[in-house]
Amino acid sequence: MKPIQKPGKENGLDYLPRGWALTTLGEISERPEYGWTTSANAISGNIKLLRTTDISKKVIDWSSVPYCAKNPPDLDRFSIRPGDIVISRAGSVGLSALIEESPPAVFASYLIRFRPATHIDRRYVSYFLKSPSYWSAIAASAAGIALQNVNAKKLAAISLPLAPVLEQHRVVAEIEKQFTRLDAAVAALKRVRANLNRYRASVLKAACEGRFVPTEAELARAERRDYEPADMLLQRILEERRAKWEADHRAGFRTKGKAPKDEEWRPKYREPAKLEIDALPCLPEGWCWTTVEQLAVKVQYGTSAKTSSGVGGVPVIRMGNISNGRLVLGSLKYLPKCHLEFPELLLVDGDVLFNRTNSAELVGKTAVYRGIPSPCSFASYLIRVRLANGFEPDGLAYFLNSTLGRSWVWSVVSQQVGQANVNGSKLQSLRIPLAPQAEQHRIVAEVERTLSVIEELEALVAANLKRAERLRQSILKRAFEGKLVPQHPSDEPASVLLERIRAERETAAQASKTALRTGSRPEPKNRRKR
Repeated sequence: MKPIQKPGKENGLDYLPRGWALTTLGEISERPEYGWTTSANAISGNIKLLRTTDISKKVIDWSSVPYCAKNPPDLDRFSIRPGDIVISRAGSVGLSALIEESPPAVFASYLIRFRPATHIDRRYVSYFLKSPSYWSAIAASAAGIALQNVNAKKLAAISLPLAPVLEQHRVVAEIEKQFTRLDAAVAALKRVRANLNRYRASVLKAACEGRFVPTEAELARAERRDYEPADMLLQRILEERRAKWEADHRAGFRTKGKAPKDEEWRPKYREPAKLEIDALPCLPEGWCWTTVEQLAVKVQYGTSAKTSSGVGGVPVIRMGNISNGRLVLGSLKYLPKCHLEFPELLLVDGDVLFNRTNSAELVGKTAVYRGIPSPCSFASYLIRVRLANGFEPDGLAYFLNSTLGRSWVWSVVSQQVGQANVNGSKLQSLRIPLAPQAEQHRIVAEVERTLSVIEELEALVAANLKRAERLRQSILKRAFEGKLVPQHPSDEPASVLLERIRAERETAAQASKTALRTGSRPEPKNRRKR
């Protein structure tokens, strides 16, 4: 390895192989050009308008790229040609795309176009613009407060390690060979992740339909014993529900220091609505249909008080803390311990939290609070359901997170200003299957065991996807350190290539000056080879 002048620690380009040269993006390209300022027309036009959002994916989907609302007067100045590279200067700063093919199109004002010289392999430059050293340079160059941005001068000054032309081709071929293998592995991992999602859905659905563990009726017959069917359990739950309501009222009288003079308050108890089951699907033997209203002793909205990020108070569960049927206790907000809504809005182990408003695909996601952290409250976009003894809280969460629950949510949801909503009244009317209590315990134990395995596999897939991305960056890092393919002593040095580019640029500049003096137009440049 031959030492070269250090270009700066921020780029990580301290040494280059013999035959390579350190240059800049501006030195190997035509003068960079800012894009055309106009609004987009998604319906009609004859010139496409390429934007930052259009280059965010691996391949540009020209069918989704809008048209220009107003075409530029100097179309050639803003036109895109195959081989052009566009770089985002604001928002997704540094994001780039190599134009492989293009319909008649121009690029928008938040993009800067670089047109590498004829002798440079454009794919080599494009891969460099995805490498760790490039992103380090972008991080050092980005500026701005509300919106990070870089300009053409900063982008043009970014150091680029230039290999000899033939080695550029070899580097690109090796990168693409290794990336093809990596892409296949990533695609396989994503298929595994999708299959795990489908398996989770099938587990929850089977559990809610009584197909996941042997039913209590089957076991009772096999063991020649009796069991309590769900309809008897439901009757006991309803009796206990009323008894708790009466106990709470008596406690309220005692708190106020008053004794009820008569029993007139007792008829004020509101019985849950009776359930019509004629049109409902058949359930396994020993099961019965019920509603959230019949099973719940409390259905309540959370606090709308303003929370803060300061620790030391009472944490507040928000809708973002519910993911895949679990509570994710990160990014918590807090309320003071002396908040006026406490202890009324403090959670109790076993409370079910239902996300009542969100985007259509996320409304209705549900999790069970299991006493951690404690004390803990919940936000107004969630509904707390506290269930009577005899019904497992996880059973309600399984149902709401299953395809059965998702179908119910979509059937009752209301849309308001881009948000989907399911209120407490609709939630209480939800009809759910009730299994015998012993069977509920077995279902929860087996589902939790299975979900734990799924979650372990998902974590393994996620770790390998991250590893694949690190490996992708490692390949690019090695490529632009000259360590991915061997050097050939017979290759023309990159310094000679740079001299040729400079000479051609000077010749072109001289021709332009001559054309301005004589009033003639210079001969157009030859179209570049891809």
